[in-house]
Amino acid sequence: MRFNVANRRTHYWLALGLLLPGLLVVTTGLMLQLKKQWAWVQPPEQRGAAGVPTIPLEAMMRAAGQVPEAGVVSWADVQRIDVRPSRGMAKVWTATGYEVQVDLRTGEVLQSAYRRSDVIESLHDGSFFGDATKLWLFLPAGLVLLTLYLTGSWMLLQPWVARRRVAARRRRP
Repeated sequence: MRFNVANRRTHYWLALGLLLPGLLVVTTGLMLQLKKQWAWVQPPEQRGAAGVPTIPLEAMMRAAGQVPEAGVVSWADVQRIDVRPSRGMAKVWTATGYEVQVDLRTGEVLQSAYRRSDVIESLHDGSFFGDATKLWLFLPAGLVLLTLYLTGSWMLLQPWVARRRVAARRRRP
Protein backbone atom coordinates (compact mmCIF):
# COMPACT_ATOMS: atom_id res chain seq x y z
CA MET A 1 0.00 0.00 0.00
CA ARG A 2 1.33 3.43 -0.90
CA PHE A 3 2.22 5.89 1.88
CA ASN A 4 -0.36 8.52 0.90
CA VAL A 5 -3.21 5.98 0.89
CA ALA A 6 -2.10 4.60 4.27
CA ASN A 7 -1.84 8.15 5.61
CA ARG A 8 -5.42 8.99 4.52
CA ARG A 9 -6.81 5.76 6.01
CA THR A 10 -4.95 6.33 9.27
CA HIS A 11 -6.26 9.88 9.43
CA TYR A 12 -9.82 8.73 8.71
CA TRP A 13 -9.96 5.99 11.37
CA LEU A 14 -8.18 7.97 14.04
CA ALA A 15 -10.55 10.89 13.48
CA LEU A 16 -13.50 8.54 13.89
CA GLY A 17 -12.13 7.30 17.21
CA LEU A 18 -11.53 10.83 18.44
CA LEU A 19 -15.07 12.11 17.83
CA LEU A 20 -16.48 11.96 21.38
CA PRO A 21 -13.39 12.68 23.50
CA GLY A 22 -12.35 15.40 21.05
CA LEU A 23 -15.78 17.03 21.14
CA LEU A 24 -15.70 17.06 24.96
CA VAL A 25 -12.20 18.52 25.11
CA VAL A 26 -12.91 21.22 22.51
CA THR A 27 -16.27 22.22 24.02
CA THR A 28 -14.95 22.45 27.58
CA GLY A 29 -11.80 24.19 26.34
CA LEU A 30 -13.89 26.88 24.68
CA MET A 31 -15.90 27.32 27.87
CA LEU A 32 -12.71 27.68 29.90
CA GLN A 33 -11.37 30.25 27.43
CA LEU A 34 -14.46 32.36 28.15
CA LYS A 35 -14.66 31.80 31.91
CA LYS A 36 -13.73 35.40 32.81
CA GLN A 37 -16.33 36.76 30.37
CA TRP A 38 -19.11 34.29 31.16
CA ALA A 39 -20.54 34.53 34.69
CA TRP A 40 -22.28 31.14 34.29
CA VAL A 41 -18.86 29.42 34.22
CA GLN A 42 -17.03 31.50 36.85
CA PRO A 43 -18.47 34.31 38.98
CA PRO A 44 -16.98 37.72 38.19
CA GLU A 45 -14.58 39.13 40.77
CA GLN A 46 -15.97 41.90 42.94
CA ARG A 47 -13.90 44.61 44.59
CA GLY A 48 -13.75 45.07 48.33
CA ALA A 49 -12.27 47.85 50.41
CA ALA A 50 -8.71 48.48 49.25
CA GLY A 51 -5.80 48.36 51.62
CA VAL A 52 -4.23 45.94 54.05
CA PRO A 53 -6.47 42.95 54.93
CA THR A 54 -7.73 43.22 58.51
CA ILE A 55 -10.06 40.25 59.04
CA PRO A 56 -8.87 36.84 60.29
CA LEU A 57 -9.52 33.53 58.52
CA GLU A 58 -12.30 32.67 61.00
CA ALA A 59 -14.20 35.78 59.89
CA MET A 60 -13.98 34.60 56.27
CA MET A 61 -15.39 31.23 57.27
CA ARG A 62 -18.21 32.87 59.27
CA ALA A 63 -19.05 35.10 56.29
CA ALA A 64 -19.20 32.07 54.01
CA GLY A 65 -21.42 30.36 56.58
CA GLN A 66 -23.99 33.14 56.12
CA VAL A 67 -24.70 31.83 52.61
CA PRO A 68 -26.96 28.77 53.05
CA GLU A 69 -26.20 27.34 49.57
CA ALA A 70 -22.47 27.27 50.36
CA GLY A 71 -23.07 24.81 53.19
CA VAL A 72 -20.16 26.03 55.35
CA VAL A 73 -20.43 24.85 58.95
CA SER A 74 -16.80 23.95 59.70
CA TRP A 75 -13.36 24.13 58.10
CA ALA A 76 -14.04 20.73 56.54
CA ASP A 77 -16.57 22.47 54.27
CA VAL A 78 -13.98 24.95 52.94
CA GLN A 79 -12.02 23.65 49.97
CA ARG A 80 -9.64 26.62 49.68
CA ILE A 81 -9.35 30.37 50.16
CA ASP A 82 -7.89 32.59 47.45
CA VAL A 83 -6.85 35.94 48.94
CA ARG A 84 -6.67 38.88 46.53
CA PRO A 85 -5.33 41.86 48.52
CA SER A 86 -5.11 44.09 45.43
CA ARG A 87 -8.87 43.65 44.93
CA GLY A 88 -9.66 43.83 48.65
CA MET A 89 -11.39 40.46 48.70
CA ALA A 90 -10.95 36.75 49.26
CA LYS A 91 -12.69 33.90 47.46
CA VAL A 92 -13.84 31.10 49.74
CA TRP A 93 -14.35 27.98 47.63
CA THR A 94 -16.61 25.48 49.32
CA ALA A 95 -16.95 21.72 49.02
CA THR A 96 -20.44 22.25 47.52
CA GLY A 97 -18.93 24.13 44.56
CA TYR A 98 -19.95 27.61 45.69
CA GLU A 99 -17.65 30.59 45.66
CA VAL A 100 -18.23 33.20 48.35
CA GLN A 101 -16.36 36.47 47.89
CA VAL A 102 -15.62 38.24 51.17
CA ASP A 103 -14.41 41.80 51.74
CA LEU A 104 -10.99 41.68 53.42
CA ARG A 105 -11.64 44.81 55.49
CA THR A 106 -15.25 44.50 56.61
CA GLY A 107 -15.86 40.76 56.42
CA GLU A 108 -19.10 41.23 54.50
CA VAL A 109 -20.15 38.92 51.68
CA LEU A 110 -19.62 40.70 48.36
CA GLN A 111 -21.08 37.92 46.20
CA SER A 112 -21.85 34.23 46.22
CA ALA A 113 -22.44 32.03 43.21
CA TYR A 114 -21.98 28.49 42.00
CA ARG A 115 -18.56 28.02 40.38
CA ARG A 116 -18.69 25.66 37.39
CA SER A 117 -15.17 26.21 36.06
CA ASP A 118 -13.64 23.52 38.31
CA VAL A 119 -16.11 20.88 37.08
CA ILE A 120 -15.60 21.98 33.47
CA GLU A 121 -11.82 21.78 33.92
CA SER A 122 -12.07 18.26 35.35
CA LEU A 123 -14.19 17.26 32.33
CA HIS A 124 -11.64 18.90 30.04
CA ASP A 125 -8.67 16.93 31.36
CA GLY A 126 -10.62 13.71 32.03
CA SER A 127 -10.08 13.66 35.79
CA PHE A 128 -13.87 13.92 36.28
CA PHE A 129 -14.12 10.28 35.17
CA GLY A 130 -11.22 9.07 37.34
CA ASP A 131 -7.49 8.62 37.00
CA ALA A 132 -7.78 5.48 34.88
CA THR A 133 -9.94 7.27 32.29
CA LYS A 134 -7.63 10.26 32.31
CA LEU A 135 -4.62 8.05 31.69
CA TRP A 136 -6.12 5.41 29.37
CA LEU A 137 -8.60 7.50 27.33
CA PHE A 138 -7.68 11.18 27.42
CA LEU A 139 -3.90 10.71 27.12
CA PRO A 140 -4.28 8.43 24.07
CA ALA A 141 -6.84 10.88 22.66
CA GLY A 142 -4.20 13.61 22.93
CA LEU A 143 -1.69 11.41 21.12
CA VAL A 144 -4.29 10.61 18.45
CA LEU A 145 -4.92 14.35 18.05
CA LEU A 146 -1.19 14.90 17.55
CA THR A 147 -1.16 12.12 14.93
CA LEU A 148 -4.17 13.68 13.19
CA TYR A 149 -2.34 16.98 13.10
CA LEU A 150 0.70 15.35 11.50
CA THR A 151 -1.23 13.23 8.97
CA GLY A 152 -3.50 16.16 8.11
CA SER A 153 -0.48 18.42 7.63
CA TRP A 154 0.99 15.88 5.21
CA MET A 155 -2.30 15.68 3.29
CA LEU A 156 -2.23 19.47 3.02
CA LEU A 157 1.38 19.65 1.88
CA GLN A 158 1.51 16.54 -0.32
CA PRO A 159 -0.16 18.06 -3.43
CA TRP A 160 2.21 21.04 -3.24
CA VAL A 161 5.24 18.72 -2.98
CA ALA A 162 3.93 16.59 -5.88
CA ARG A 163 3.43 19.67 -8.12
CA ARG A 164 6.99 20.81 -7.40
CA ARG A 165 8.35 17.36 -8.28
CA VAL A 166 6.44 17.32 -11.58
CA ALA A 167 7.62 20.84 -12.41
CA ALA A 168 11.23 19.87 -11.63
CA ARG A 169 10.98 16.80 -13.92
CA ARG A 170 9.62 18.95 -16.75
CA ARG A 171 12.51 21.39 -16.44
CA ARG A 172 15.12 18.64 -16.84
CA PRO A 173 16.43 18.18 -20.38
